[in-house]
Amino acid sequence: MKQEQNDKTMNVAFLIYDQVEVLDLNGPLDVFVKANVVRPGSYNCYTVGQSSEAVYTEANTMKITPTYDVKTVPKPDMIVIPGANPDQVMKYLQNDDFQETVMGWVKNCYHDNTVVFTICTGSMHLSRTGILDHYEITTHSMLLDALEEYNPKSIVNRNIRFVDQERLITTAGITAGIDGALYLVGKHYGKELADTIIELFEYQ
Repeated sequence: MKQEQNDKTMNVAFLIYDQVEVLDLNGPLDVFVKANVVRPGSYNCYTVGQSSEAVYTEANTMKITPTYDVKTVPKPDMIVIPGANPDQVMKYLQNDDFQETVMGWVKNCYHDNTVVFTICTGSMHLSRTGILDHYEITTHSMLLDALEEYNPKSIVNRNIRFVDQERLITTAGITAGIDGALYLVGKHYGKELADTIIELFEYQ
């Protein structure tokens, strides 16, 4: 892993939407939040939704109000896309409004040099954007076949925790998002910071 020379604060936008998987969202979010505690000024984390209205997480256990919507959000250096139950993700894939508004925003940011980091089934959300074309990618084991079917120009990797393609990072299921986030912290600011967060997490 080659460390980047990073002195500026990185804007990290966490996409939230109805029925988002809680650990997909909060696992990586807490990695970047802890990095900012240990090394102040590392990351500026915020949430973004299709609108400013609150959304329910998986199983309607809680409501989250996004910090911004896609029209008011500051330009992110990285967008984190958590996943959801496979059935929900496939519904979003067929939802033209979500694809045009939310994935359209992601696509525009990506083409403006924003890094896209997907967690679990979150990579499936990108299947109509063209962002995944010609990249090595992965997702939760339950959607690997579907990801391959919807992205014939991509190479779908199996039995791997995450795949780094520079401006596109995809991870396998749920807890792999924590692994991917720790990897990115190490890439951005050095292994020592990532190791400190692992100790704080008591993460095996």
